[in-house]
Amino acid sequence: MRKTTGSFLVVLVLGLFLLTAGCVHNQPDVNTQTPGSTGTIPSGEITSNESLVAFVDSAVAYAKTNGREKALTEFSNPNGSFVKGELYIYAYDFNGTTLAHPFNPEKIGINRLAETDAQGGLFIRDLRDMARNGSGFVKFYYINPVHNRSVESKLGYVEKVDDDWWLGSGIYLGPKDTVG
Repeated sequence: MRKTTGSFLVVLVLGLFLLTAGCVHNQPDVNTQTPGSTGTIPSGEITSNESLVAFVDSAVAYAKTNGREKALTEFSNPNGSFVKGELYIYAYDFNGTTLAHPFNPEKIGINRLAETDAQGGLFIRDLRDMARNGSGFVKFYYINPVHNRSVESKLGYVEKVDDDWWLGSGIYLGPKDTVG
């Protein structure tokens, strides 16, 4: 009985470790200057789900304070205040049309609702549906601009700005071959 309990605890601890390992991502030194913030994320700092939510929250606040057009210009700027290493803001309307994207400017004005990710999932539709509910997380597979544009698993977080459009960002979890 004691051996079974010990084995169970080891498996439980390992399982918890594996689950939490998939929910965080190490970031390189990146500038974290956004309107109203200061400082940088030092090397080895973890981007958590909470910091991802805070990043999108700050973008929604920026959009509401500065207006849609100014915000879309800033979100589309690859050197702007809403690009921090692998974190960046993208914007869509509820029809699925890209309004802002700092690394795929050719997609702005394009309806991507029927576009699939590397695993065949309708990721923009899934993200949009989550944003319709106010906010939430969606896992999908997307190119990582920092890692030679390789396809990686990504946990996206989206938030509704108003009844017309929504914003999102995401944490890369690793190459699609190594993530289940």
